[in-house]
Order: sequence, then structure tokens, then C-alpha cells
Amino acid sequence: MKNRIKSILAVVGVCLMCVPAVNGAKKDNKSNDAEIIRNLDTFNSLYKELNAFYVDTIDARKSIETAIGAMLNNIDPYTEYIPAKSQEDYLTISTGEYGGVGSYIVERNGVTYFSEPYEGSPAAKAGVKAGDKIVKIDGDSVVGLASDKVSSKLKGQQNTVVKLLLERPHVGNVELEVTRKKIQVPTVPYYGVQRGDIGYITLNTFNERSAQEVKSALLELKKNPAVKRIVLDLRGNGGGLLESAVQIVGLFVPKGTVVVETRGRVKQNNKIYKTTQEPVDTKIPLVVLIDGGSASSSEIVTGALQDLDRAVVVGNRSYGKGLVQTSRPLPYDGLLHVTIAKYYIPSGRLIQAIDYSRRNPDGSVARIPDSLTNVFRTANGREVRDGGGITPDIKVEYPKVNRLSYNIVRDFWAFDFATKFAHEHDSIAAPEDFVITDTMYNSFKKFIDPAKFQYDKVCEDGLKQLREVADTEGYMNDSTKAVFAQLEKLLKHDLDRDLDTHREVISQLLAVEIVKRYYYQRGACIQELKDDPAIDAVVKLFSTDGEYERILGPQPEKK
Repeated sequence: MKNRIKSILAVVGVCLMCVPAVNGAKKDNKSNDAEIIRNLDTFNSLYKELNAFYVDTIDARKSIETAIGAMLNNIDPYTEYIPAKSQEDYLTISTGEYGGVGSYIVERNGVTYFSEPYEGSPAAKAGVKAGDKIVKIDGDSVVGLASDKVSSKLKGQQNTVVKLLLERPHVGNVELEVTRKKIQVPTVPYYGVQRGDIGYITLNTFNERSAQEVKSALLELKKNPAVKRIVLDLRGNGGGLLESAVQIVGLFVPKGTVVVETRGRVKQNNKIYKTTQEPVDTKIPLVVLIDGGSASSSEIVTGALQDLDRAVVVGNRSYGKGLVQTSRPLPYDGLLHVTIAKYYIPSGRLIQAIDYSRRNPDGSVARIPDSLTNVFRTANGREVRDGGGITPDIKVEYPKVNRLSYNIVRDFWAFDFATKFAHEHDSIAAPEDFVITDTMYNSFKKFIDPAKFQYDKVCEDGLKQLREVADTEGYMNDSTKAVFAQLEKLLKHDLDRDLDTHREVISQLLAVEIVKRYYYQRGACIQELKDDPAIDAVVKLFSTDGEYERILGPQPEKK
């Protein structure tokens, strides 16, 4: 009963925290103040009545968190309540640090596996391998336990020992002891020289260490006389700390340059962020790679460098998140991660793609159509638009993912084959030289059991629906039936044939999985860059004389 009362009081405390801010509003908001107080009173009374008279026992924590979630979901996806029990993961994202064994895990059919130990991590040093099934942790079975619960058991204080019972494919049970350490997840998993003269840096997130890691990589690349240009890869980078984004922009532009401005309803959230450190290089040709997964801080970096005409942007339109969040303390060690402002990059544009304050009658929201966006100008007069994310200067077309490749990844066929391959081979060639040979690919084809392979029957289902429509509309005569029979024959899956048809794409998937077993994330990055349309676009850009300067240079006035 005490826990239930404590939960109720916590929510009441959260609600009442709103009152001082409301009372400080202007006099014309008095009616709104009264409405808030009435609704809070109704909510408290409603829960009291439920708790007293409902036929079954009410789960206080679950009910209150559901109510909080429903309220916040009606605002935007980024404003969220973080109870004390969930703050460890939240802090890990912002700092990139935690106490644990250092490995990615994955849940498959109610069982958790190690999927990718970090290079040099306690897990890797102790002998943990990708593909190991986690059976017991410190003597307790974790089979059937959700992966987030397993993750919590693996984490702990530094220098404490965790005992693992693993089931290793093709080997059997393995017992290991791993000493937990402070794990610092690298934000720059790889940097190096690509295609002869490109200094390449990939950044996964924006946390407290990101700017320093990018700076260190940049300084190392500049020591190489072969490097003539820099590529900063922000594809799939969902963002993070705004201050980290400002620092990274500061590596390439003069000290004191305005990077971003935040504007909120509360005056104290209106800020102008300028670079505060001396840059590393303001002249070297710079390209930023983005895609639909590049969001928030990634868009601040990309948009600022584009607006300042400091970099050419290559890839696909970014996500479109122009909202800034901060954390506010709540009673009982809770946190409110709340949107406090919108950010505007140097040209003055806001790149937020969705206006959550304007909802459809059914409560849904939609992206701002291009027809309603506004034109802004970069430092050299280039046209750029607000709304809908950052539009690249050079768009890249990627090959479409076929269903066979999707199924191979989804059902872990490539993952399990890589596990078997690593068991049978002590070493492979360096990532730069590794290729999937005919022998390897034929082994993979034999590894797949046709009886267990699950196709997504898109063609069959589509044909079935078309047959039903044709029958309903009265078109199913003998000629039509013959055509459908022929189509069924042509569209029937042939696994061996399909594997040969899509060999190029599947070989790349296999190569990445296998290389990760030996060279970790760094090796996977090198393997992926071998056949990367975005890097090809960068090479083409610089192979065309004057194209880089033409894109960024002063633009002729339109008549």
C-alpha cells in the first residue's frame, strides 16, 4: 500500500510542478489556470475512486505511467517521462559510458545472444564470441528473459565479476568469467583513407566525447600527405547533444561563427550558439554524408556547414528534427525529457518536418509539404528551404533492398553462417582485401535449409488477391485461368535460382557479418565502404574539375 501511495504522490507532485509556472503567466491566462486546476482535481479524484471501488486491484505504477505516456504522446515523440529505473540507459546515451562487459546483444525467439562484442572490451578479452547463447548469468537462468532484463544483469559496478554460462554453436557449453569495466562506446568507430585521397570519418552519435574523437581523427588524417579532402559520414546518426554538434562544426569554421539559435516559449531557452575554439582546418574540401536516419544534432552540423557554404552535402534528405530537449528533475528521482525550443541554423531556417501543434481530426500528424516551405539563402546566396529536413546538394540513389536479402538478415541466416565460418577459420584476409569467393558463397547456399527458409510471399499474395478480384468482377474465364496458371509458375520461388540472381547484394551482407567476427566494427565499416554509392558520388564530385567550387561558390542572380 505504501508503494501505491508513493506512486500516486509522485504523479500529484509532477502535476503540481506545473502550477508555479502557470501562476507566473499573464493575467489573461487566468481562465486557463482555473481549467488546469479543475483537470488536476478531476484526475486525482478519478484515481482515488478507482482505487477504492474498482472490482480488481489497480496496478498503481502501471496505471499512472500509462496516463503519463498518453498525455506526453499527444505532445510530441521526444517529450517523455523517465522513471528512476530507466535512467541508466538514458545516461548511457548522453555520456556513452556505463559499467558492463561491452557487447551488443540480440533477442531471438525468447533467447538472448551476444551479437557483437566491442573491440578490446572485457567480453572480447574474456573470449565471448558473436553467436554465443546466454544461458545463465551468475548461476541464474536467463532463458526466456527479455533482452533488456539480460542487459541489466550484465551491467554493474566496475571491477566486479560476472559469471556466464554460454551455449556456443558447434562447440557446446562454455563457462566464462568477465570482469566488468567502464565501457566507453566509441562514437567514431572508424576513420581512414578511402579511394586514395579521401580522409573518411564516420560518427555514430553526439555525446560528451564525440567532438574530441572527431578532432583526433581529423588531426591524424591531416598528417597523411595523401589526404586532400575530408568526408564526415553522419548517415544513420540520430543525434544527441546540441553542444557536441556546435563543437564539431567549430573544427571547420572560424572561431566565433554562429552555428545555431534556439527559440522557445520561455525566454531563458532563447540562445545563440557560437563556436568557441580555434578550428582545425577552414579550407580543406569537406563533404557531409546524410540519409533519412540523420537527425537532430546531425542536421545541425549538416545544415550549418551547408548554410555557411563550408561543405557539400551528399546523400538523401535527412529526417527533419528541429526540436531541442532538456531534462527536468521530478520527484522520486524521475526525469522529464521535455522539448523546450526549436532550433534555427545560420540561414535562419527551421528544418522541423512535422508541426505537432497542428494535428488532423484523428490526432495524426503529417510532414510539412514542400509547397509550404520557404526559401532561405546560404552565405553565398544559394537557395535552401526550411521544413522537411536537409536536402542534399547531390542526391544518391541506392539499390532497392530485395525481399530475399531482407529475409536472410531478418531470420539470421547470414549471422549464423558467419558464426559457423568463424568457428571453422582462425583468420581471414584484412578487411581491405577480404572477398566472398565462389567456394564461400556455395557453402552459404548449402547452409540454408530450403524447408526452413521463410519467404515473404509478396508475389503469391498479390497474385491471390488479383485472382479474387478478377473472379468477383466476372473476368475468370478459361483464358484468364490459363494466364493465372502461367503467372503462378513464373512467380514461384526457386531458392537456388534466387540466391544466384541476388548474389552481389547477398555477398556484401555475408562479407560484413564475417569481417565483424575478426575485425569488429572497424572492419565492418571498411567492408561496407568498398561498394558505397555515396562514396562513389564523392569521387565523381572531385573528379569533375571545379564542380565542388561551383556548388559552394557565389550563385548568379536569377532573372
